Amino acid sequence: MDAIVFGATGFIGRSLVAELLGRGQRVAAAVRDDTLTPWLTSQNVDTRGLEIVTADITRPLTDLPDVRDVYNAAGRFAFGLGEREARSVNVTGALHVVEWAASLPRLRRLVHLTGYRVSAADDLLGRPALGAYEASKIEGDRAVRARAEALSVPLTIANPSTVIGPGQYIGLATLVEDLWNGRLPVVPGGSDTFLPVTTIDHLARFLAEIPASPVGEHYWVLDDDTPLLPDLIGLLAAHMGVRAPRRTVSAGLLRRLPRRLTGVDPETLSFLSADRYPTASARAFAARTGLEAPPATDALRSWADDLVAARFGSASPWRSPYGFQTVAGGPTWVTGDRRSPSHVLLHGLPMNADLWAPLAAHLPGPVLAPDLPGLGRSAPSTQPVDAWLADLMGPVRTRPVLVAHSLACGPALRFAAAHPDRVGGLVLVSPAFLQAPSSRLARSVLAAPMLRRMPASRLATTLGVPEGPEVRSAAADLSRPGVARRVAAALRGAVAERGRLRTLLERVEVPVRIVVGSEDPLVEAVDLPVDRVAGAGHYPQLTHPAQVARHLDVAVPAGA
Repeated sequence: MDAIVFGATGFIGRSLVAELLGRGQRVAAAVRDDTLTPWLTSQNVDTRGLEIVTADITRPLTDLPDVRDVYNAAGRFAFGLGEREARSVNVTGALHVVEWAASLPRLRRLVHLTGYRVSAADDLLGRPALGAYEASKIEGDRAVRARAEALSVPLTIANPSTVIGPGQYIGLATLVEDLWNGRLPVVPGGSDTFLPVTTIDHLARFLAEIPASPVGEHYWVLDDDTPLLPDLIGLLAAHMGVRAPRRTVSAGLLRRLPRRLTGVDPETLSFLSADRYPTASARAFAARTGLEAPPATDALRSWADDLVAARFGSASPWRSPYGFQTVAGGPTWVTGDRRSPSHVLLHGLPMNADLWAPLAAHLPGPVLAPDLPGLGRSAPSTQPVDAWLADLMGPVRTRPVLVAHSLACGPALRFAAAHPDRVGGLVLVSPAFLQAPSSRLARSVLAAPMLRRMPASRLATTLGVPEGPEVRSAAADLSRPGVARRVAAALRGAVAERGRLRTLLERVEVPVRIVVGSEDPLVEAVDLPVDRVAGAGHYPQLTHPAQVARHLDVAVPAGA
């Protein structure tokens, strides 16, 4: 084998394995349980050069394949650890890897990963808030250096900072999650707090290049241009369309306040510093090897998209691309293809674009599915919803089928009437303006001031649908500040539009089809094709997606 990676199932280790395999190397992945192979397969990585080996670095290592390069990406990263638990991997385990590497007849390099804060180890060791995790990393760093020197092991230490990218939900991610959910009243630390980042892709490429480089350098891998923490929080808040805290609270004050008031783990406070790090060698190495990291601001925005799409680790995105895009001057959450969709899908209340996931799986071609302004994950817009929809459709170069559900049927109908040359057809699913205003949804939302705290199970029961990921996604959004209030306001405001939309429906020039559930019928007669989905209620695309998809295909050819 060319290389072995310890800690291969971790966030960094698995990406390193993928990078090495992508370079054609034969890689042994040292794991306790093989969760790596399914992840590599999901990332479309060719695993023919992979060998899974069982290893526990807390014990002396034996019966492992002879390799040229050794990477130790194993580490116990958590706050609140006991000293014994932290040292078992971060100190004892690291030394076991050094000792085993010393026995390899053709060893080229041992690459050991540790924390970037070890560069300030002398200062950190005197701080009372130093926890078992950080103390063990500092001790492990010193022990590895000493043992490698004693055993003549060619060693390179890589000190990455906070590593960001898809799948990273710890550390800084918890701060972003609090910001997203309106639970970050102040920025922890001072105005000069520096919490540097690097991307997982850049780090994996950097690590892969190290064994072929000369021995003797150690590298702090981080972006010196990472914004200071208050600016970083402001950047992400603007990108996601949420309010940024205006004040900072020093680490010293947070340390003196009870944890039950601050919600801050004391072990995290040592990371809130203005320290800078010796990155000159890493920058020179990257220049020599042709590596270029993306700008930190772009990487942070992209990571924020990943975090929101994955609900900070509790869900899986149903389609890509996804992320916040500027529509009508504000951040709008957009899923899918904004230039060449075959269907544009507009959700109703109280849902978001995830409502369409079951139906989209049955549709041919790409789709475009936004969260409406002020709803779901999208920020409120200062412009009317019709102007927002026109701006959303601006980059579209196809003539897609415009599919709208419930209260979104109004904006969709007005757009189709104003721009008949821009859409191939219009499909109205459960159009609220043709149904009884005292529907189950209307009663539940208008009579539910506690909608913001409604759990997904109760929301599913209220809507008459199964509690699936789409409902859980909607419930998560309703719990954020302002979303539930805007849902109720949108529902109340739609009542006045019923007559105008009924009249406009008779004049629209594009082909129109109406799809309703048999349990949620129209109450107004229309001279248009109406497809009834047997056994469905107000959300047939959730409960009967295959049947709804067939009606869409029959109604209007995609891209007509």
